Amino acid sequence: MTGFPRSAIQDLVVEGRTKRGSSTDAEVWSLNLDQIESDSGRILSRVMVTPKALGPSTYPFEAGTVLYSKLRPYLNKVVVADADGYATTELVPIKCDTDRVLPSYLAYFLRSPEFLNFANTVVAGAKMPRMVMSEFWQYKVPHPPLPEQRRIAAILDKADALRTKSREALAQLDRLAQSIFVEMFGDPATNPKGWETQRLDSICEVGSSKRVFVEELTEEGIPFFRGTEIGELGEGVKAKPTLFISKEHYSRLKAEAGVPRKGDLLLPSICPDGRIFVVDTEEPFYFKDARVLWIKVQQHQISSMYLRHYLKLVFAKNYSKIASGTTFAELKIFALKQLEIASPPIELQRRFESVVLSVDVQTEKSKQSYKELSNLFAAIQHRAFRGEL
Repeated sequence: MTGFPRSAIQDLVVEGRTKRGSSTDAEVWSLNLDQIESDSGRILSRVMVTPKALGPSTYPFEAGTVLYSKLRPYLNKVVVADADGYATTELVPIKCDTDRVLPSYLAYFLRSPEFLNFANTVVAGAKMPRMVMSEFWQYKVPHPPLPEQRRIAAILDKADALRTKSREALAQLDRLAQSIFVEMFGDPATNPKGWETQRLDSICEVGSSKRVFVEELTEEGIPFFRGTEIGELGEGVKAKPTLFISKEHYSRLKAEAGVPRKGDLLLPSICPDGRIFVVDTEEPFYFKDARVLWIKVQQHQISSMYLRHYLKLVFAKNYSKIASGTTFAELKIFALKQLEIASPPIELQRRFESVVLSVDVQTEKSKQSYKELSNLFAAIQHRAFRGEL
């Protein structure tokens, strides 16, 4: 146990929520779970909407508020807001009493292995597990004096900066691949090289998976991934499965509707940052329906790697025009099917694929470095909250 005294979270907060502002046409920040990166609290994308476009299940928050995801707490999504905005009600607002606790310190603890392990044991609901909030508010966190909180937060900031640099190196490698794409094929938005185009559904089958019900999930067997986890696979992070289906069930799915094959593309239906996963394994797995789009790639017609980078560039510039929805922009199967895809010679696509694979060698090294830094960060967190730094 920690050497610090402990205080319940409910004793470290200021009562009351931020009031809604007067209605204007000025755009506001609309924050939902898909915009928050697991484990780090990094904002993946900042969506601005008019107040009229805000859904009913939102509330205002102020800069400095700690926002904790009570939905699927195993995803470990905690962020300190750096600006005012509106959030989905699945994010719990924590207005810290700054005379007692620093928002950055509390956020680091809520993302720590200790609290994550606790959170995973106090959830209600099998299909969409949520934190039991009465347990949340009563949980006692290590509570050193403010100067010590500030020192711990500063140490963790520095350690986290190393992870951030490693993650940015991965992003730069991805941007390198995108630059190579534009050099070889031109910008998909303008198609300057005049390639012939085809609708995506004329060269690939576009859809989703066959539905799997909660009662069909098992504790072991064939890995089963949720939509957000598929997004993490698209980031190059090999998520560890927490759910499974039986081998017999997998065999039925394979016979009835097919299963992911090497070279297929999977992407979350909310994907403004282009988190597209190219299935790169023959090992069997399955995934959640509805919130994951599945592109069954016909390899003789188009390269998976070419199509992945093509779509990433298209989403980067035109996502809001392709996606639809009032509260948040979501990709629909029919819209994805209608996308016009430039079709350069397959030999040129294969050449691009070979170049990208060489970049991937360096990418794998960077991923390993990031994993090691993440393990180091977790160890520092553990010692920090025990008062051992």
